[in-house]
Amino acid sequence: MATKPKTPAPKTKADQALAETPSSDQEVADFLEHVKTIVPSRAGTGRGRLLFAMDATMSRQPTWDMALGLQADMFAAVKAVGGLDVQLCYFRGMGECRASKWVGDPDALSRLMTKVSCRGGYTQIAKVLSHAKHETEDNKVDALVYVGDCMEEDIDHLAALAGELGLMGVPVFLFQEGRDPKAERTFREIARLTRGAYCGFDQGSAKQLRELLSAVAVYAAGGQRALEDLSRSQGGSARVLLEQMS
Repeated sequence: MATKPKTPAPKTKADQALAETPSSDQEVADFLEHVKTIVPSRAGTGRGRLLFAMDATMSRQPTWDMALGLQADMFAAVKAVGGLDVQLCYFRGMGECRASKWVGDPDALSRLMTKVSCRGGYTQIAKVLSHAKHETEDNKVDALVYVGDCMEEDIDHLAALAGELGLMGVPVFLFQEGRDPKAERTFREIARLTRGAYCGFDQGSAKQLRELLSAVAVYAAGGQRALEDLSRSQGGSARVLLEQMS
């Protein structure tokens, strides 16, 4: 049964001004050139911080189960690079959006994920992006992973939030199940604005998703140099991410 389109949340005056004053091509080009000058802050020391966000609305149950089985590989991939702390963020139902504490081992993350059940509702990607911004203001978030299938929000508002994350040096890596065209267009734009990456997948792509998530974890723990090292030694998904981020 088709669902009614979600009514976007009320905009602030700043949001309205942004929507009423479209950027020129040159302004967009200047913005992207500035983003390209941002250098990843992590040089392979200390512990990386990865925010792992998921759409937990009802259609996501199979993907949630898949991610639960793959998340341990993210930790295993960074053992030679450094430590990794992960925070789980998810939304579901009518307005529920929650974030866990930061955890540093796969068993703890698994326990958190197994307590979450998927429920029907609309997407709340704006809340995820805003949360990532607030977290990195307190303590740098090295990467944001988002897994979902659709988008029911105002694309201009999401692009504005993504632009702020890009200026803060937080790349967003978006993994889309299926090929909903509106979601794909939005996800690609968020990836572009944050110098992250986009990739589609389906239920038969568990191996590819495992490799991509592991590559993102390596980046979060060791920065772009660690990802380049992984690309040279293994190629594959690490090279795919590097090509999109360049």
